[in-house]
Amino acid sequence: MVAVAVAAAFGQFGAISSLGDVAKHFAHFHETRSLQSQVGISTTMLGTGLAALRLASLAALPLSALADRHGRTRILRRIVTLGLLFTALAAFSPGYWWFVFLFACARPLLSATNSLIQVIVTETSSDRNRVHRLAWLAAGAGLGAGLSAVLHGIVRGENSFRILFALALIPAIVLWPTLRNVLETHRRENSESLPRLGTVSAEFRGRLLVLAILAVVVALVTGPANSFAFVYGERVLHIPPSRVAVVVASSSLLGLAGLVASRWSAERFGRRHTVVVGAFATAATSTLAYFGGETLFTTGYLLGVAAAAFLAPAASALTTESFPRAYRATAAGWVVVSGVAGATLGLFIFGAVGDAVNTFGPSALRIPSLVTFLPFLPLVLLVYRLPETRDSSLMD
Repeated sequence: MVAVAVAAAFGQFGAISSLGDVAKHFAHFHETRSLQSQVGISTTMLGTGLAALRLASLAALPLSALADRHGRTRILRRIVTLGLLFTALAAFSPGYWWFVFLFACARPLLSATNSLIQVIVTETSSDRNRVHRLAWLAAGAGLGAGLSAVLHGIVRGENSFRILFALALIPAIVLWPTLRNVLETHRRENSESLPRLGTVSAEFRGRLLVLAILAVVVALVTGPANSFAFVYGERVLHIPPSRVAVVVASSSLLGLAGLVASRWSAERFGRRHTVVVGAFATAATSTLAYFGGETLFTTGYLLGVAAAAFLAPAASALTTESFPRAYRATAAGWVVVSGVAGATLGLFIFGAVGDAVNTFGPSALRIPSLVTFLPFLPLVLLVYRLPETRDSSLMD
């Protein structure tokens, strides 16, 4: 499952790590002192394209729900392969909106992949080692994203982003036969009633609503923070891609530290406390990264990796442990959809405020980050309305 996490993150993060090159390649430059003149295309256009990618992830819900009807690994094998193939096809994009369209096809498939591997790992783990194994999944996702960023810094040239996208073909070929051997964790009996696609039992809808709100608030931060990071670093701050690659590679140590701390905190203080601290830390470090200048950007990015790593395993455990087996994949799909809504809203706000303020230079995205990342953060505290799942056995 770690290999699947690496491959899915590599496919998803390729669009983000190469966004600066894509913007430059399809740019319409203007000889003015504006944010658009630095980036190549307007932040509204970038934000709209990225929001379209996020909206496409809405299809992750029915894809995840299918796993509650037809089995986890059967669906996983198909969606991860198709997602990586669409990513590879994006290498042939003749224009910016073709790039958006092909990644929009890949995005829900890879988002559903992330949900299903968390469900499979949860169902094949004991209560004692569940967070530990979910942390390994988060590490795999971080490795895949980091690999994409490092290759982006190493492989340079006018068509470097095309080479990066085409590399997604390799894991697609490797994983197809490998996933045949993965244990199926959910087989529906013929006599078992089949719920409507995407539905969750009424007694668990309150939990799902709280987790959905949490996903929206976190994604309001991480959506624009992650999506604009490479554009801001390379096109606004003019940090060489090779140096960005070094920063990304260095962040792996802090990411590992965050994962270790998450496991310790989730077992000692509980899933809920760990999620709250991780969410607030993620917002704070993301705001710092866009406050102005290379030093703050680098510091915010590195600490942000640690904060995200601290948040991810505990949030995954809380989500998957809060529902019985019959609805577990469907609930995970709803959390993905909620994250999509939050990221889409965040991208629109971030891009629109950036164009409205139209500040030139290192502080160009300071106000958009403050306006987007902070106002809804107190809603994270609703997580305390959920029961703590640290000492609870997994529901069948």
